[in-house]
Amino acid sequence: MSNAATAITPTTNASRYLQQLAKHWSHKLEVEFTPVHATIRFPSGAVATLDANEEALTSTIEAPDSETLDRMKTVVAEHLDRFAFREAPLPFAWS
Repeated sequence: MSNAATAITPTTNASRYLQQLAKHWSHKLEVEFTPVHATIRFPSGAVATLDANEEALTSTIEAPDSETLDRMKTVVAEHLDRFAFREAPLPFAWS
């Protein structure tokens, strides 16, 4: 897929947010995760990959088209902000 975007979000709580998001979506979506890596597959064909370290959360989204990519960037950012309410809004500089 050529439609992809990545954002590196500075936070010391990356692993916590990654796990909260993965658990939240695992009820409805295909999700595989560890404390430092998650892969989330959406019905739209989009795939979100999250990687956590001590300084940041890296979010990568691959989508079948640019419209789906733009929508999924918003969905992922909004959900992470909900879990990161003490820090929100988190900075997402998609590239």
